[in-house]
Amino acid sequence: DPHGKFSIDPQFGIIRTKKQLDHEAQSVVVLTVQSQLGNSRVYSSTQVNISVTDVNDNPPVFPTKSDRVTISHTQPPGTAVYIARAEDKDSGLNGAIKYSIASKQSNAFSIDPSLGVVNLTRTVFAEKQQEYTLHIAAEDCGSPPLTSLLISAVSNYTDINDNSPSFMSSPLSYVMEDVEVGLLVHHIIATDPDEGRNGQVTYHILSGNENKAFVLDKITGLLTTARLLDHEVQECYSLTVMALDDGSPALSATQVLTIVVLDVNDETPVFLKHLYETAVRENQDPGQFVIRVEAVDRDAGLNSLLHYEILPGPGYEKFKMNSDSGELVTAASLDRETQEVFSIKDREDISNFTLVIECHDLGSPSRSSTAQLHLTVLDENDHSPLFAKTQYQISVTEDLEEGSAVLDLSASDEDAGLNGEVTYSLIDDTYGAFAIDSVTGSIVTTKALDRETKSQYTFRAVASDCSTHSPRSTTVMTILIQDVNDNVPKFEQSYYKASVWEGQSPKTDVIQVFATDLDSGLNGETEYSILSGNENATFLIDSARGILTTNTGLDYENTSSYRETASSHQLVLLASDRGTPSLNSTATVLITVLDVNDNPPVFSSPEYRVHVKESIPIGSHITEVSAKDCDAGTNAEITYAIISGNDRGHFCLDGRTGSVNLTQTLDYEDTMKFTLVIQAT
Repeated sequence: DPHGKFSIDPQFGIIRTKKQLDHEAQSVVVLTVQSQLGNSRVYSSTQVNISVTDVNDNPPVFPTKSDRVTISHTQPPGTAVYIARAEDKDSGLNGAIKYSIASKQSNAFSIDPSLGVVNLTRTVFAEKQQEYTLHIAAEDCGSPPLTSLLISAVSNYTDINDNSPSFMSSPLSYVMEDVEVGLLVHHIIATDPDEGRNGQVTYHILSGNENKAFVLDKITGLLTTARLLDHEVQECYSLTVMALDDGSPALSATQVLTIVVLDVNDETPVFLKHLYETAVRENQDPGQFVIRVEAVDRDAGLNSLLHYEILPGPGYEKFKMNSDSGELVTAASLDRETQEVFSIKDREDISNFTLVIECHDLGSPSRSSTAQLHLTVLDENDHSPLFAKTQYQISVTEDLEEGSAVLDLSASDEDAGLNGEVTYSLIDDTYGAFAIDSVTGSIVTTKALDRETKSQYTFRAVASDCSTHSPRSTTVMTILIQDVNDNVPKFEQSYYKASVWEGQSPKTDVIQVFATDLDSGLNGETEYSILSGNENATFLIDSARGILTTNTGLDYENTSSYRETASSHQLVLLASDRGTPSLNSTATVLITVLDVNDNPPVFSSPEYRVHVKESIPIGSHITEVSAKDCDAGTNAEITYAIISGNDRGHFCLDGRTGSVNLTQTLDYEDTMKFTLVIQAT
């Protein structure tokens, strides 16, 4: 803003005008606005483009307020006698001019509203009128329109203008597209052999200059540029140029002037796509077609010839570009698992695995541009699934519920899509105990486990992808079943019988019992104890070995509770494991104490007195002795015998029953008293 036509609010950034603007002086203003935070030395800037809109503030202006034309009275109708020219500094419709005859003294003239050419509509001066005054109006198309007037006097001229102008200059001209406004393009020259005003030539553009690219000086014939040219917008102009003499009537000649706009390398090549996307299979031989990129350059000739290349960057060596056609092919076999995506971007965004494709024209200096190519390497099934480990060993407890997951296997496949989808299976017999989820690889139990039946399972798991020919991956599974205390110790017999001699010393072994527990470890270690029947602590049991021993000396006669007949007196043994919680079972032991003959028979009375009559007959029962023996069995079987007092044999003794009978006749006078000594054995 060198002329200070604008101001800006430093706080709010509002741009205002300070001076009156003039579209004709400057139609576009480009302001550079700078912002700064406080006293910081950091600032940013932007451009504000302001278009000054035209207002119809300039009327059309004729070069002169009045003019004079002389013509011959012999000119036929349709003859061009004058060209009115006005200029309007406004633009657009505001600068478009229409011509008309505002005040007519006669109907002998007409005017072309666009070109301002005044023609005869009939012969003139026949009615002896020697001069006509025409008021020619030039009006623009603005709103409201502005108008200017030109007074032209048309008079009779007796000399005949009988020669038309003749063009001497070339009908072909060349101009560079980057020339400045106002540069001379061509010098139009036409000559007229007539004399005076009849030979004075002016130049006019009749057509072909609709966009007002050129200005023709009507006096000198110098054709200059009125605006910037662009070869890419229009390569050639065909101007219909008229050379008009100043005779009366005026004669003219036309020429088609061809102006060729020569190209300058001012256009940057542009790719047809900002982003190219394609795919190529991996493992293909070098030379595999990838894509063809294409750019266009609006310039011409060498300026539009394009050269393609891949700029150096990570991975660029894997591709090769045809510099002329833009065809991209592989220079090496690609591996998707090494690099799946190649992003070919503009040079300001080069990252890992990024290539840059550039095209530049052959102009001087050369212009270039870049495009982004997103290349995906399509997968082939060239990798097998791989387990993380070749073998696994795990331990699980035997009390797992059916359907419990024991291990999640995972195999990875570097391929993609279906090629990388892994399915799992088992190829060895698991005895119906395990199965694997084909999708997740989770190994689950399919029935209740029992360590006592089978304590270890070894089988192989297989990971496969969709390929039918690629090798599969296997891993060996070893599953150890950990014991749970689910088995009760069991005695070999639920009922035991044992015997022991009385009189044995303490710690005498009586019997050894055995209980087995199918569990392992502490769960299978059995301890023995006496649960009941040992009120007097007569017996001890080895808790580890199950050996039942006497704790005191036994006396058969004092331990009748252990007799066979005393079945209610028995030991109940307990076998317990060391699991948590502990499990146990019981067994009954009947212990018989065997008798030793350590007790003599004892008569029920130490002396038996019997009175009998001397007259009792022989064989009569006299008495019966009885003895008892605390021993048992044969040790308690008593035999009776008379060891003295029966010298003459008057009595006999039943050795089994102890019955005493008379065997001889008694005689009171002979013997009044018998004293028999009877022995119980």
